[in-house]
Amino acid sequence: MAIPLLVLHRTGSVVQMGLVTGLTGVASIVTGVFAGVLVDRVDRRRLLMVADWARCLLFALIPLVWLFATPMWLVYAVVPAAGVFMMLFQVAYVTVVPAIVEPGQITRANGHLFGTYAAAGAGGPALAGFIASAFGPAAAIGIDSVTFAFSAIGIAFVKIRPARRVTTRDAAERAGVRGEFLAGVRFLWAHPVLRPLTVLLSLLTFLTYGLTDLIIFRLKEELGHPDSTVGFVLAAGTLGACLASFAVARVRERLGFGVSWIGAFVLCGATVLCVGLSGSALVVGVLAAVILFCTSIAGTCSMSLRQEVTPGHLLGRVTAAFWTTHSALGPLGAAAVTAAAAGAGVTATCLGIGVSVVCVALAGVVTGIGRSRAGHAAAQDV
Repeated sequence: MAIPLLVLHRTGSVVQMGLVTGLTGVASIVTGVFAGVLVDRVDRRRLLMVADWARCLLFALIPLVWLFATPMWLVYAVVPAAGVFMMLFQVAYVTVVPAIVEPGQITRANGHLFGTYAAAGAGGPALAGFIASAFGPAAAIGIDSVTFAFSAIGIAFVKIRPARRVTTRDAAERAGVRGEFLAGVRFLWAHPVLRPLTVLLSLLTFLTYGLTDLIIFRLKEELGHPDSTVGFVLAAGTLGACLASFAVARVRERLGFGVSWIGAFVLCGATVLCVGLSGSALVVGVLAAVILFCTSIAGTCSMSLRQEVTPGHLLGRVTAAFWTTHSALGPLGAAAVTAAAAGAGVTATCLGIGVSVVCVALAGVVTGIGRSRAGHAAAQDV
């Protein structure tokens, strides 16, 4: 929350908010080309810690420099650099989950990860709002930088089973980084569920990547609420992710992967549409919670499926290929969505996004997603 607020305070432009968000996406996409290769080659625990320490130092630069000047170029430099380490961390942490829990516990474990992340995030936006109101967004970014240091220290105490190493190099490894990345792409494309999942998520990412910027702009500029209200609304939204963490294992077990994933995004689209029609900060907070509940259910199911069907030594490359591919349209989406909001308003933009998300999600019915069976059975469809 603090980065978009800083940009809005400094420039007053929702378009520049979208540009900064888009830069993070671009950095993640570029990093995804080699992130999986790196994760599959190095010690994953050390990589997680390096990524945290790097983000700690990068974000600390902003409040330190802001004591003397307010150069926007620094934000445009720090944000994509932090995006590089964010992508490395995300790919690495996905690969260590199967090395911590047994195969039958993966969905539940991912639910716990999403839940604890959301629980911490529930207080984060509210804290950012208070600090931004009292001391400015730069101070909130400074506190955020410290949290990465705590994370790096905590990871040192996590017990991770060593990944199984293959003793001979396959053709992809002999072909270099490009060949190893393409090995992950080929695995995605060969799988009857992961292939349509990647395509549809690319479209959904384009549509939803800039939603947080829209909510912030709606509350501050169109409805006239202070930073603290924005913080409360975003904090309320994360409660939806907390609820999803408790429900996702049961939902997937009872409904199956296909119904869980498609149904979550259909409800998400309908909720985004309602955000554009609401003029109450309280209602927007409730709707934000529903959106995060839906995306957390879908995201946890998607992540668990990839971990279940992918060989351990290939999981980093498959994860990186998946995120790089489906995130490719995200920066364009952030720019397009915020530009649309600046021109047509948040209400009309949310209506368009909501209808589009519902249509894309329903398209999954006629693909392997809609035909995937309950529980872990989809893992056999490879």
